[in-house]
Amino acid sequence: MEDRIAPSPLRPVRGAARGAAGALVLAGVAWAARALWQIRLATTGMPTSGPPDQGDGQHRPLTSLEDGYHLVTTLGSAATVLCAITFLIWLSRVRDNAHTFSGQPPRYAWPWIYAGWIVPVANLWVPRGIVADIHRASAPGERLPHAVNWWWGLWLAGMLSGTGLMYAVPTDHVIERAYHNVYPLLAADAAVVAAAVAGVFVVRALTTAQRRRGTDSVRA
Repeated sequence: MEDRIAPSPLRPVRGAARGAAGALVLAGVAWAARALWQIRLATTGMPTSGPPDQGDGQHRPLTSLEDGYHLVTTLGSAATVLCAITFLIWLSRVRDNAHTFSGQPPRYAWPWIYAGWIVPVANLWVPRGIVADIHRASAPGERLPHAVNWWWGLWLAGMLSGTGLMYAVPTDHVIERAYHNVYPLLAADAAVVAAAVAGVFVVRALTTAQRRRGTDSVRA
């Protein structure tokens, strides 16, 4: 009798998907709160004492509104980190399952799950490529969900806006921008919030495809 190699067991994804979707919603809410606080700063106007950063290492005492924005920004950063962790856990699991479904090695080696987000230039397409490959293996012959392109386009817009996720701008400088010209800040925030919403649909689409494919494999 010919020996057969048993396929690798599928990794559970339902719980990881719920965690990732919940964290995406939380991050979206946090960035929406950040945008609302920027609007409050813009409508209130800069104090007569000038911006928080006075230059030459001098900083004036913050107003209560500015203190609040520091708190909102800190909470938003924490929500973003949580979102990144839970999303990568889910992505790792669905990638492993896609490998099991296809029987072929993934196009991107496992370090790219993490490095693909931070390596310059490569981070413009590698994460989307990983997601597209997972869908291709999980739902062969089916069209890539529109949510994937919306999610990735909006993510790039928020990341590369000059005020978004890739730029470590001091919070006091962001406050000063809000006083002078809040619209670029709001545009970046809107892109991040929309990307988070689209990301929920991406998680749902790939998870559903894998659960359906797994059920069909058991029935076969």
